[in-house]
Amino acid sequence: MIEQLSWKVGGQQGEGIESTGEIFSVALNRLGYYLYGYRHFSSRIKGGHTNNKIRVSTSQINSISDDLDILVAFDQETIDVNYSELRNGGIVIADSKFNPVVPENGKAVLYDVPFTEIANELGTSLMKNMVAVGASSAILGISTENYQEVVEEIFSKKGEAVVEKNMNAVREGAAQFQKQAGGNVENFRLNKADGNKRMFMIGNDAIGLGAIAGGSRFMAAYPITPASEIMEYLIKKFPDFGGTVIQTEDEIAAANMAIGANYGGVRSFTASAGPGLSLMTEAIGLSGMTETPLVIVDTQRGGPSTGLPTKQEQSDMMAMLYGTHGEIPKIVIAPSTVQEAFYDTIQAFNLADEYQCPVILMTDLALSLGKQTVEPLDYNKIKIERGRLNSGEEFEEQAPGDYFKRYADTADGISERVLPGTKNGIFHVTGVEHDEMGKPSENPENRVTQMDKRLKKTKNLSLRFEEPVHVEANHDEADLLIIGINSTRGTIKEAMPRLEKEGFKVNHAHIRLLHPFPEKELLEQLNKAKKAVVIENNATGQLGQIIRLNTGVKVENILKYDGNPFLPSEIHSKCREVL
Repeated sequence: MIEQLSWKVGGQQGEGIESTGEIFSVALNRLGYYLYGYRHFSSRIKGGHTNNKIRVSTSQINSISDDLDILVAFDQETIDVNYSELRNGGIVIADSKFNPVVPENGKAVLYDVPFTEIANELGTSLMKNMVAVGASSAILGISTENYQEVVEEIFSKKGEAVVEKNMNAVREGAAQFQKQAGGNVENFRLNKADGNKRMFMIGNDAIGLGAIAGGSRFMAAYPITPASEIMEYLIKKFPDFGGTVIQTEDEIAAANMAIGANYGGVRSFTASAGPGLSLMTEAIGLSGMTETPLVIVDTQRGGPSTGLPTKQEQSDMMAMLYGTHGEIPKIVIAPSTVQEAFYDTIQAFNLADEYQCPVILMTDLALSLGKQTVEPLDYNKIKIERGRLNSGEEFEEQAPGDYFKRYADTADGISERVLPGTKNGIFHVTGVEHDEMGKPSENPENRVTQMDKRLKKTKNLSLRFEEPVHVEANHDEADLLIIGINSTRGTIKEAMPRLEKEGFKVNHAHIRLLHPFPEKELLEQLNKAKKAVVIENNATGQLGQIIRLNTGVKVENILKYDGNPFLPSEIHSKCREVL
């Protein structure tokens, strides 16, 4: 019996690869296993190789695995592309329809199971993925009846007959594999899970749920990979809470609609990827100049231009920090787990309201689309903080020609905000420079006053932010500090014990607040280590440059920009080279 294994299913996009992985993993999740999944898919609707790799464990896991135990193949390309990942003694289960062939190196055992033939006998070849799920369950020693609940949820609307046919496909797949393998797969049997119920979700779903919990009731967005799932999630969920989603004609409209809704008092946001962020830059400036809250989710992907729209990358950091013309206060938050994606979304709305500025929630494709086991969320931690938003009381009547001083220069730069319609709260709002009442002004002294007012708002934000740098530091004098951001956290965490086992003292700092940069908090960790490396998915070492700019410390970079996330073994080997 084993504690964990790695399973992958592959084939052509559009033939049920994603649903195969979903059914397999959801059933295991409900048995109490921990899971971590990552999808490799093409930037087209149908055709092209796609696969879904899922790691299953009896204990918490935070990254994909280095190798592979079981490969389920619907075509020969899946074997050709993924066979090298298999460990010695691994298993390939392939549809006998395409006469599968594996290399003659004896690395893995091939079982050709007639997925398509069994499915056709049961009524339709579409059920071949259910046959594959059944064969997989036989390897793990899991009863096929554990899939009943999941199958019913998916197919019950089509009637009991369809549910039963799909369950028969699962059973036939298991029986056919057992007939071929006999007792030769005992070393793939998983130990029993604890049976506890946990959520199983992608980062984008956590962001959508966080938006609801954080009081947002409006989203304007244009579909784009890998952000679209946020929109899709809220299209289903928002109406139950009095909210709505509008699909706009482009990202320019989406950002401006969100600004308008926030101006009206409704917590609103938009979500996109790098190309959409590029289109939003002028609107981000408008939010900063008018001091209107705006939350933007940027799910990073491979660029530039269309780039690698379905692949992992972390190359938008500079664009998020410096993309807007002119100078405005701006906050950039970087969650590193699905749980943090939920809580940080709530915090993003609070910060946007409190500091009256744009807040960007930065994720990457692996975090946004990687499906993970999530421990129960603590809803008692949720706080709605709207800052200096006037709740509706009337103001004293202004002198003729005067307006409410919406942009009054205060000690911390944050002025009182009023909603449209508040009696005696009228003020002018414009994207040009303005005075305290919002009236356009080109007066040099006023310009300096208003610029200073805006820029000082976020000066001490790192003190207000709950965890600007996530730290795992067991050593006061470390050989190495590993620094990361977004989805690399779990992979770094898994690589660290390997280095420690070899005698190296290793600490870990994960950046959670990218801007304003937590200089003091990171310097504290940098000063404890002889060397420091930054792990990031881009070609130019953007995070490393930001660290040097803010701390004066030059760090070494470990970069990967081939469209794939880091593996624990890669971080381990590259860190050893540094040491």
